This record gives sequence, structure tokens and C-alpha cells, in this order.
Amino acid sequence: MIKKFILIGFVCLFSATAYAQKKPTFNLPSKEESDVSPMVKEKVEEYATEINTIIQEEKKLMEAELLDLQSKGLEKNEFNKQKADIADRFSEKIDQRIRDLGFDLDMVIQKQVRYSLLNTDVTSKEELRAKLLKKFRPTRSLDGYFSYGVMTLTNNLSDNDLDKHMGYSNNLEFGFKFNYQFSRTSPWGLISGVGFSWRTLRLDDNMIFAKDANSNVHLQKYQGSIDKSKLRTGYIMIPLGLQYNFSKLKSAGMDIQYRDYNKGFKVGANVYGGIKMSSNNIFKGDGFDSRDRANYQVNPFVYGGQVTLSYNDFSIFVKKDFSNFFKDDTFKNDKALIFGVALWW
Repeated sequence: MIKKFILIGFVCLFSATAYAQKKPTFNLPSKEESDVSPMVKEKVEEYATEINTIIQEEKKLMEAELLDLQSKGLEKNEFNKQKADIADRFSEKIDQRIRDLGFDLDMVIQKQVRYSLLNTDVTSKEELRAKLLKKFRPTRSLDGYFSYGVMTLTNNLSDNDLDKHMGYSNNLEFGFKFNYQFSRTSPWGLISGVGFSWRTLRLDDNMIFAKDANSNVHLQKYQGSIDKSKLRTGYIMIPLGLQYNFSKLKSAGMDIQYRDYNKGFKVGANVYGGIKMSSNNIFKGDGFDSRDRANYQVNPFVYGGQVTLSYNDFSIFVKKDFSNFFKDDTFKNDKALIFGVALWW
């Protein structure tokens, strides 16, 4: 049935071009001309030209018979009956002449399928297998990502001033993730990359970050009205871990299997480390706007672990620092805990 539809498509294409007095061409529904195999295009154009010749020849003969029939002065019903018989006879004759051309539709379809798969014409099984092995190699990709997470601070000691007055805080990050699948069929892969992370601590209760004469950081009550009070720190982050892909194996033909490593459901676990770029104490209130990039004792190095659940290009994750958010005794033992989502492209 599919072959009949394809053949009908060829004939429709021919008919449109014939009435337009143009040479018929074969256009697949593709974005670019290169999506059609040159061998297929040449073969179909040759076939369409031969069909055009057959129809034009038989059309002239049929028109001659119809003129002869019209000259006989037959009754309308008899004329229409004989006219239909002539049309049926010439239609069958055209069909037979087209069949006699011996057009191998199976061969044309096979060539186009191979070309669509490999973007090249192949002539042997060995060449086809080599092209398939080259095309379906283990995944080695560098993808961009964007993530956003809600951040809190954990403390297994007693709560400090920051824990008591901390407001909504977040982590914004973007960068590149490197996927390295261990083999064509392996569900396991290495994940790494580089990201740029901005962690923002916000304060409630009219509190601001301040420093005393010895540069010790503490929270201070502001007597006026506060629009914003936050400490934002940027890090360069590098993850390193493993990922498991639950998608099923697919067949590329010729006993070659592969796993689409970037698709399906995945679970990943990694450690990460980061180095501080800068900190910015941002305060706005009562017509006063301040941005202070001085040292607020934020840890210059961070490290921790992350677990990620992904489906195709969407992920949810939980990230926990093993290092303190601040260094020395500043807000001692506070560690970041982040829940978030990520998108890949």
C-alpha cells in the first residue's frame, strides 16, 4: 500500500509539471535540497520524463479517436458511453506501458532511506556498516545549561544570628556540561563541565551585613526602612561525577545497537568545587543605595555533592556544600543546601 501511495505521488508530481509545460522534478518534503540522494533524484527524474512521454503520446492518439467519434453524430448517451470506453482503454494502455518500464521502486526507497540516514550514497554492506559505526558513536557532547535553586543554610550547632534572620535566598547558575558516554551501548557516563554560580543571601527583620573595627562580620539592625539587604557571591564551579541512563537500546541496523545517551530518564551524582570570583553586599533603603565589594568573610573555596534526576533536557537536583559558607568563625558551621531545576540546550 505504501508503494502505491509513493507511485501515486510520482504521477501527481508528473501531472502538475506536465500541464505547466515544465520538466518534472522530484522534491521530497525536506528543508534542504541535500536531503535527497543524488542517485534517487536522477532516477526519479528519468522515470518521470519517461511517464510524461508515454502520456503525451497516448493523449494524442486518444484525441484523434475522440475527434473521429464526434464526427459520427451519435446520440448524447451513446457518445458518452463510447467516450468513457475510449478513456478506459487508453488508461489501461498507459498503465501497462508504465509497468513495462520496470521501475524498481524498492531499490529507490532503499537508496533514499540510506541517504537520509547517512547523508551519503553507499554501495556495499561494508561501507554501510562503517558509516553506521561512525554515525552512532558514544556520546561526547558539551551542552549549555541554566539552573535556579532555592537556598537555605544548615547548621548542626545552635542557630546563629544569620540563621534567625535569613530571608528567601537563592542560587542562579549557568554554564556548560560535558557528557562522556563510556561506550555506544553503555548506560554509564562521566559528567563534568564548568559553571558560573551566583549565591544570594537575603536578610529579613531590617537586618544588614556590617563589619566592626576589626573587620569582623555581623548582622546589624537598621533603624530606617529597607527595600533590600542581600549578600551576593559569585563562584566558578567545576563538577565531576557519573550518570546512569535508563533508556532502552536502539537498533541502527546491521546488528549495531546504541543508546541515545542524552534522552530519557537519567540519574546523576557528582562532587563539585568552586573558587570565589567576588562578593557584593547590596543594601537599599530610605533613599540610600550601597554596593560594597569588600571582604565579608565569605569562603573563597567551596566543595560539596549533588544528586540530579533528569528527563531529556529537564532536571531537578539537590546540592549540599560540605564546606562552610563563611570562613573562620563567621556564622560558624553554616553550610548551603540548594533545591533546584535546570534546563539544558
